[in-house]
Amino acid sequence: MELAQSIVQNAYVVQDIDQAIQRWHRLWGLGPFLVRRHMAMAEVRYRGQLSQLDISAAFAQAGPIQVELLQQHCQTPSAFRDMFAGQGEGLHHVAVQVTDPEALLDRYRSCGLARASELRTAGGRGAVLVDTRPLVGHMTEVYLSPDATRAFYQRVAQAAAAWDGREIIIELEPS
Repeated sequence: MELAQSIVQNAYVVQDIDQAIQRWHRLWGLGPFLVRRHMAMAEVRYRGQLSQLDISAAFAQAGPIQVELLQQHCQTPSAFRDMFAGQGEGLHHVAVQVTDPEALLDRYRSCGLARASELRTAGGRGAVLVDTRPLVGHMTEVYLSPDATRAFYQRVAQAAAAWDGREIIIELEPS
């Protein structure tokens, strides 16, 4: 069975989200960044175990790819800490959009790839971070609620298309 995947996002772990937004804006002129601080999580699992996570994320459009900057505020073990244990910054994952996320997750499992984290926001969006580092050097995020995710992607793309260059940060609700 062939499962078509579209890479729709590159996500980077950063130490300070506000400083990173300014760097990315100065370097590439990206903006605006839609920011969710201390995202409200309904459920978090790390390596199959219930957990908690305090993260903030900033989203911007870079051509056809969305860029996400992620800052973890807590020391809780996580897929983010698996790659950047409190120091360093860099590419953490690519996100893929598929019509059947469970089939793709089954395929990844059959390849011996583990679920590093499962996240559900209070707003109902969900994703699984699969540890694809042995194959590609970073994690892969699979969205569990494609319709809600598509709507958010459209919101980020529309903000970029209408951006007048003045407001670099747009604060969003934490859900």
